[in-house]
Amino acid sequence: MRTALLEDVVEYLDDVLDVEEWTDYPTALNGLQVENHGEITGIVAAVDASQRTIDRIIRECDRGTMLIVHHGLFWDGLRPITGRRYHRLQALLEHDVAVYSSHLPLDAHPELGNNAVLARMLGILDPVPFTEHKGMPFGASGHLIMSRERLADRLTELLGDRVHLIPGGPETTARIGIITGGAGGEIAAAAAAGLDTFITGEGAHHTTFDALELGINVLYAGHYATETVGVKALAEQVAEQFGLPWVFHDHPTGL
Repeated sequence: MRTALLEDVVEYLDDVLDVEEWTDYPTALNGLQVENHGEITGIVAAVDASQRTIDRIIRECDRGTMLIVHHGLFWDGLRPITGRRYHRLQALLEHDVAVYSSHLPLDAHPELGNNAVLARMLGILDPVPFTEHKGMPFGASGHLIMSRERLADRLTELLGDRVHLIPGGPETTARIGIITGGAGGEIAAAAAAGLDTFITGEGAHHTTFDALELGINVLYAGHYATETVGVKALAEQVAEQFGLPWVFHDHPTGL
């Protein structure tokens, strides 16, 4: 069985994702969150470091697996390692599973990021940022001529999740932008950037009226679904770099 040194894989990930350049939410805790004995036998990509994900790794994967996730272990903040937090950590340590998490650095990466990957999947060849987040260029945008109904269908085909369309803009799209996840609050920024269509994962109730009154189409394609694409791209590249097997573990939330 081929293996790779944990420190080499972490150094590669930190460098590719420019982890040190990003100011993220404190609970994101980008980078290595749990180390193992020092060798990696394979890669599992998942959106969330949930107990379901961890249990499946223990059932199906070798010891020494690295779990690469978008949402790490510490989103609920500084809490005692008790209850479900203890059970997650105990399972990881007993099965020698390392955990690496990347939130905003993965969202925004120009090649492997959620925004850029989804844009290219839709046919935007050279997507560019259209706004800023925490002082860094953010989002992916470009030209795409397509009926808004066909765009909704295409997103469903690509992501396997039902898409909710708010038809506030033109029937045929011309310039679209993407911020995956829960970016419904960025509708005004998308409209200000001259986009006629904005794709994200989810948003609050009032964003329906934001879209209609700002004259922009909004497509909610699912927080979880839109953030599956980046971890897959990242895991594939890491696995190729180190000659390791990789797999994606799918645990949809319905949101």
